[in-house]
Amino acid sequence: MPEEDPDTKRALRGLENDDPSVRLRAALAMGTAPDPRFVGALVERCATEPVFHVRDMLTWALTRHASSLTVPRLVGELRSERAQARSQALHTLSKIGDRRAWPEITRTLLTDADDEVARSAWRTAVVLVPEGEEAGLAGVLATQLGRGGRETRSSLSRALTALGEVIVPVLHAAMTHPGPRVRQHAIATERLLLDPDAGFESAIEEAKRIVALGASVRRE
Repeated sequence: MPEEDPDTKRALRGLENDDPSVRLRAALAMGTAPDPRFVGALVERCATEPVFHVRDMLTWALTRHASSLTVPRLVGELRSERAQARSQALHTLSKIGDRRAWPEITRTLLTDADDEVARSAWRTAVVLVPEGEEAGLAGVLATQLGRGGRETRSSLSRALTALGEVIVPVLHAAMTHPGPRVRQHAIATERLLLDPDAGFESAIEEAKRIVALGASVRRE
């Protein structure tokens, strides 16, 4: 049992320390010497850890453990009421890359009201989507076009373009949407698909001009 092992005890205590540098070292130790007894504590800490680089180390430590142990625990976190628990579990699943988790990347997560959860779900879905299901995923992602600020829209565009040419029909459909933000986002995403080096900022500015010009022509 963990309480009979001083090193295990020390590592587990370290995750609860008030000093983030101590928590970082504890997570590093857990990833350096993986132990099934660490998995639960690492997953639980992911849900509450306030410091980004510590969360990143927690994720790394989990990737060092057997996916047969980590994936079920992480999938359970996807139903948590805490947004950070869902977001970090998704992020970690994307790093593990075990496609057995794919059925758990639901439409509910892909359209989560929390932007960070949704962004994590988009990234994870693109990593885990099985061959042949890309079009269905593109259809769900396209329902989020126009959502949020620049960071959120840029994340969605990256996720969509990672799916490749399969996104073209849903983008073209979105270009006829009544909402100008949706049309702009669809146009910008298609430009990024055609020219990955364009950059989101320039793509969205060009898209705004195209949409504005179209509205002007219709008024005339």
